[in-house]
Amino acid sequence: MMTTSFLAQAAQQGGAAGIGGMLFPMILVFALFYVMLIRPQQRKEKERLSMIAELRAGQRVIFAGGLIGTITEARETTFMIEVSPKVTIEVARGAVSRVLKEGEAVTQEEPR
Repeated sequence: MMTTSFLAQAAQQGGAAGIGGMLFPMILVFALFYVMLIRPQQRKEKERLSMIAELRAGQRVIFAGGLIGTITEARETTFMIEVSPKVTIEVARGAVSRVLKEGEAVTQEEPR
């Protein structure tokens, strides 16, 4: 109902002025979305990628699927992970969720 009255007012003011009047709020909403949603997500992804690039052998990591292991070898696109003594698997670099600090216990995280 409110949209209909807004469009009717825009039609009364003339086509060009009405479009300009509608364009400003749309730009404002997009800017708000960018500042509150898009920009923080880009920053978070950039931090995650730099964290993955810095991973080295000997570090304990958690993967997106919940797998926990120690990096034995860092390759160009994958990691060799020891999940149990003498059990090594190959996992894609992008699957790393976070790095465990030395002595850190694994706890269930709250969804963000």
